[in-house]
Amino acid sequence: MAFLRAFGAYLPPDIVTNVDVAASTGKDAAAIERATGIRERRYAANGVTVLDLGVAAAQDCLAKAKLPADEIGLILFSSGSTERSFPGPASSLAAKLGLTTVPVIDLPIASAGSLVGIALAAELALRYGNILIVASEIMSRCITFEDPDTAILFGDGAGACIVSRDSGFARIVDHALHTDGNYAESLSLAHGGTLHMVGLEVILQATRKIPRAIADLLSKHGLTPGAAAHYLMHQANLNLIRKVAIALKVPEEKFFVNIDAYGNTSSASLLIAAAEWHTANQNPNGPIVLAAFGAGFSWGAVLAVPVP
Repeated sequence: MAFLRAFGAYLPPDIVTNVDVAASTGKDAAAIERATGIRERRYAANGVTVLDLGVAAAQDCLAKAKLPADEIGLILFSSGSTERSFPGPASSLAAKLGLTTVPVIDLPIASAGSLVGIALAAELALRYGNILIVASEIMSRCITFEDPDTAILFGDGAGACIVSRDSGFARIVDHALHTDGNYAESLSLAHGGTLHMVGLEVILQATRKIPRAIADLLSKHGLTPGAAAHYLMHQANLNLIRKVAIALKVPEEKFFVNIDAYGNTSSASLLIAAAEWHTANQNPNGPIVLAAFGAGFSWGAVLAVPVP
């Protein structure tokens, strides 16, 4: 058995508004908000690393869980925007937390990595106890304003989650993960390059695949989409979230949204959203669905139920 124990987050202090982005892209600030739901995003300052953001999110999560770092048995670190090929940031995060023998795994799965981390943690918690999942991204260094349709979407930030074998506010019931490598070239970041995204392809596949994954997972446990009380999704685009809600025939109000304030922070976005959602919903009133879609294409869903 595995439980969601806590979430945490960290956002850089520098705010970049649509007016700021408009000056670099030539796009109208109001049009950016209408197309994406984004009003502003955060950019990390020069010299700040993916690791720096991840450490801050991890510390916030540990504090909220009231758990000392030395009780973590495994670290999973998701990032698609790290500064080097290897080693990934997971080992350095462990060292920053004072952990010198705890195993770590890096998950370079843009956008969907934090969901994959939670699903893996649910399977591994029986062996490792408390598992810390961190997702940290500095997407502002991966974009180019020569591709304004992509550049307007992204921001920087980090999120964290602790999955525990023994206790938490919600029990993880099940998960479903999928990958279709036929679309791998539609969302990619080459070494030393800038983010390449075929936006229409991503949206088209995401609007088909996310609702199906959610509905199938819920149906497996005798639930309809309407039975879920809370939906936490990767914050890719407000229009995508709305399309998923429509496809599932679920009120949009059940979907937590904070993309307006932070933009698309890739794999960090699900955990940042979950952290803010849980702060406002300490006692969830029904099943919780987490879902994401990202590079690979990889996508899936996690189902959890509140602990009485």
